[in-house]
Amino acid sequence: MSTSRDTVLARIRSALTDVPAGEEPGSPPVRRDYRFTHVLDEPKALLDLLADNLTDYRAHVHRCTGDELPAVLARLLAERGARTVTLPADLPAAWLARAAAEQLPDDGHLTAQRLDTVDSVVTGCALAVAETGTIVLDAGPAQGRRVLTLVPDHHICVVRTDQVVASVPQALPRLDPARPQTWISGPSATSDIELDRVEGVHGPRTLDVVLLEGPGPRS
Repeated sequence: MSTSRDTVLARIRSALTDVPAGEEPGSPPVRRDYRFTHVLDEPKALLDLLADNLTDYRAHVHRCTGDELPAVLARLLAERGARTVTLPADLPAAWLARAAAEQLPDDGHLTAQRLDTVDSVVTGCALAVAETGTIVLDAGPAQGRRVLTLVPDHHICVVRTDQVVASVPQALPRLDPARPQTWISGPSATSDIELDRVEGVHGPRTLDVVLLEGPGPRS
């Protein structure tokens, strides 16, 4: 009586009958000339698509120039009523130069309990994917530790034009797989079996994304 194992092996041997003798694994090489994006790979078009997709995920999208950034960040914090804001230690100082909220730069010692009392967090990002409306954080420059963007209820994320790519296949080669990555599309949200959406369960309840067109202010 044949077993399931015998059946599987027989099918494998049958499938390999037409393989030329002496052919090595990986020969011939697999063609990888497929398309890496389905949208126009042009800066303004990518920004427009990213903004549309982020809005679909209930993020609040704002667009400004580098000179306008400090005023935009100050306004967003004021509209939120933020009295305290945490930030990565290497965030450019000019970004929050006009903010009235008390600033708590993270030196690696802010605990989750302390961050839970903070009103807002401001960071940059590693990159953003236009087709999926996704922002990627990897604890790189101006991003800080992962906990900074998971505990406070309000996250403001600044995305530069040169950080926007069209698709996930374009994003992956630009990321270091050894870094702690967080991929976000809109505010934190989950749904139960009845599809009742609840926001803020696994991270910020509110996500403001500032699309920065042109260079940001110098630190």
